[in-house]
Amino acid sequence: MYRLIKKERKARLGSFITPHGTFKTPCFMNVATAGAIKGGVSALDLNNIKCQVMLCNTYHLHVRTGDEIIKELGGLHKFTNWNGPILTDSGGFQVFSLANLRNIKEEGVYFSSHIDGRKIFMGPEESIKIQSNLGSTIAMAFDECIENPAPYQYVAKSVERTTRWLKRCKDEMARLNSLPDTINKEQMLFGINQGSTYDDIRIRHMKDIAELDLDGYAIGGLAVGESADVMYHIIETVEPYMPENKVRYLMGVGTPVNILEAVNRGVDLFDCVMPSRNARHGHLFTKKGIININNLKYQKDLSPVDEKCTCPTCKNYSRAYLRHLKKAEEMLYMRLAVIHNLYFYNNFMEEIRNALENNEFNEYYLKYKDVLGKRI
Repeated sequence: MYRLIKKERKARLGSFITPHGTFKTPCFMNVATAGAIKGGVSALDLNNIKCQVMLCNTYHLHVRTGDEIIKELGGLHKFTNWNGPILTDSGGFQVFSLANLRNIKEEGVYFSSHIDGRKIFMGPEESIKIQSNLGSTIAMAFDECIENPAPYQYVAKSVERTTRWLKRCKDEMARLNSLPDTINKEQMLFGINQGSTYDDIRIRHMKDIAELDLDGYAIGGLAVGESADVMYHIIETVEPYMPENKVRYLMGVGTPVNILEAVNRGVDLFDCVMPSRNARHGHLFTKKGIININNLKYQKDLSPVDEKCTCPTCKNYSRAYLRHLKKAEEMLYMRLAVIHNLYFYNNFMEEIRNALENNEFNEYYLKYKDVLGKRI
């Protein structure tokens, strides 16, 4: 259940009560695709870097290890040793981005696994059943992720089918939550707004799915190649039609600047692989902008990555050492870098919440919106 605490213009401070604890919003969810953060970061580490919610991937866990095995082992919380909320995506994005030879039908999608080529079928009921087996806190509805740009008529028909799929997801979750062997009988369901970059389709779809009174609502199909200005426009277009008493999730976003701009437009919840992926390639976030630790100028630099950061990496290691580890291709580099970037994101969200609580968000927004994306 979402509780709106206060607003500063569009920006919202809130909390979300779940079967696995309450988290504060705005919030960034740390992406543990296959039950772990890439870069050697465990669930226990997440407790030390201000993480509130872990996100796992339905498709990847289904095709490798298997959701039925994870259910036998007690579900994702027991499997990963993470006790807080877990959100699982529906698998839809991976079906449409990774799978070969996919064939979309009214019943669902037929496709080949990207790992071994075996034939798989996934529809609304299958996606929800997998997520129920995983025992996540929040399950995402199965939808079609439409490429941008796409023809208007195709988008309109796809969105209508996504709405029908959402209703099937809701019915299947109600059925599964009533069964005696279901791991999490209070599993929550979020619907996903689609519509490519067409304002009228986005608005119509948001109105339709809002009537279903779900636990939360996401804006999907963005951050997939369109410009930031287009993404911000779609958020502004959809936001007035999103229920104010429900949590709002912008899927797959993004940079610190993207997040700051989206919070300013009324979004509560975010996820992205960017902090961990960029860390592994040498790009580290600071309050002054982004540094590339590969640069020669850091070879003798004994200062921490970010002088204002209190993460385990910055408290104990220098830029020079991190650059050495990166150049030496030591695995420790990835762990230390990913820990820093994730801490930066989680602490960034905490600062946003504090600014909202103190009626200082606009000041915070103006201070950092042109800084955080700079290359140092």
